[in-house]
Amino acid sequence: MPETQPPARPGADPEPVLHEDRLDYTPTTRSVTLARRRAARLVTEWGHPGIAGDLALVVSELMTNALLHGSLRGRLIRVRITATGTALRVEVSDPRGERLPCPRAADGDEQFGRGLLLVGALADDWGVRPRAGMGKTVWAQWTLAVTPCGADPLMGRKE
Repeated sequence: MPETQPPARPGADPEPVLHEDRLDYTPTTRSVTLARRRAARLVTEWGHPGIAGDLALVVSELMTNALLHGSLRGRLIRVRITATGTALRVEVSDPRGERLPCPRAADGDEQFGRGLLLVGALADDWGVRPRAGMGKTVWAQWTLAVTPCGADPLMGRKE
């Protein structure tokens, strides 16, 4: 299982958040679609259209896991998306802290069991941490390439 927190640079101040969105969703299947679409739209508006599809898919997987394994009647699921100068981060929080995510290998025709493997393949890093009060937050993060001033941002980009 991944680390519970992303590694911090020793002695470094946290990077300022340039964009942030936070929205609570009811634990229904419709919320998964709404969160996915919102995430793709926001990340595109924030200037990262190349990552929007992967990020939206990860939001969908994390929301689905929260709905299936972390929801409680009357408690909301929170999605938070942030962008700094060097990273995009998605956090999905649910009220069930005792039910930690665990990647597993799904058999050939199993319908479930591949979501966290997909998250790990699409994001640069992911993990889980306890949520203040009650619950947990599962996060995924992408490192953004820093383009020197005046350089072409598309040069050297992986396709």
